[in-house]
Amino acid sequence: MTVKISHTQDVQNLFREACGLNNEQGSPRLKQLMLRIVGDAAKIIEDLQVSDDEFWQAVDYLNRLGARSEFGLLVPGLGLEHFLDLLQDAKDAEAGLSGGTPRTIEGPLYVAGAPLAEGEVRMDDGSEPDATVMFLAGVVRDTQGKPVAGAVVDLWHANTKGNYSYFDQSQSDYNLRRRIVTDAEGRYRARSIVPSGYGCDPQGPTQECLDLLGRHGQRPAHIHFFISAPGHRHLTTQINLAGDQYLWDDFAYATREGLVGDIQFVEDEAAARDRGIQGPRFAELTFDFQLQKAPQAKAERRNARPRALQQA
Repeated sequence: MTVKISHTQDVQNLFREACGLNNEQGSPRLKQLMLRIVGDAAKIIEDLQVSDDEFWQAVDYLNRLGARSEFGLLVPGLGLEHFLDLLQDAKDAEAGLSGGTPRTIEGPLYVAGAPLAEGEVRMDDGSEPDATVMFLAGVVRDTQGKPVAGAVVDLWHANTKGNYSYFDQSQSDYNLRRRIVTDAEGRYRARSIVPSGYGCDPQGPTQECLDLLGRHGQRPAHIHFFISAPGHRHLTTQINLAGDQYLWDDFAYATREGLVGDIQFVEDEAAARDRGIQGPRFAELTFDFQLQKAPQAKAERRNARPRALQQA
């Protein structure tokens, strides 16, 4: 027999009191959200007959997830960050907004304040001499095909071990993180290294959850982008590299049509020498972006998600 009491007046009064609905202080919006969260949690406990052991195991899991700062990793792994993109796509369609490079998830590893350069930049610090040099270039345009001069291309990616600077203390500050201001033709250019994909820590709580769901925690090699320009809608997106075994099996659901980078590997010692590198092999990746016009000023800015800031 399933006993259900969440609908009773006594329990509803309890939750309203717990969520601050009986006072005039605090945040009305948070109260509204918290009442829904607490009420839905109670219904889940009742409907799925969650035992006390299961409940407290879940509390312990959330404690461990937070202690490892992995909430931002589990959210895309459960499809919720991709859902936010799909929801915004649907809102755009309803509002008649179309065109532009597809959005996709930001992920949890952005760091604000990367060095700013005009037109062209080198992203790596040279600490991985065996890495394959990658030349990345493209043009930022509007939806009419006109180049956007002065756009800021803020990009970041992992090293050959799948690790990101700031979170990986072995790397120098802002390694593989740069901001590039496009030139008069809307062009950006960067010399970097071919990144590696990565997986969740096999001993961490995110992978623990994925294991219980029968899923892997692997991501394909990819490059993250924020692109912004006055009068244009801020774009959060990423390029996922063609040929990676996890390209269409990304645990974070970030790969989308229109966001696959066709990276080309070149074996030509003379061409490599002409580009200022030793060894016969390097990679080239060209990817252009289209920005929508901003329907209102706030659309020019990225969302207010809390992010890491490198300290000087």
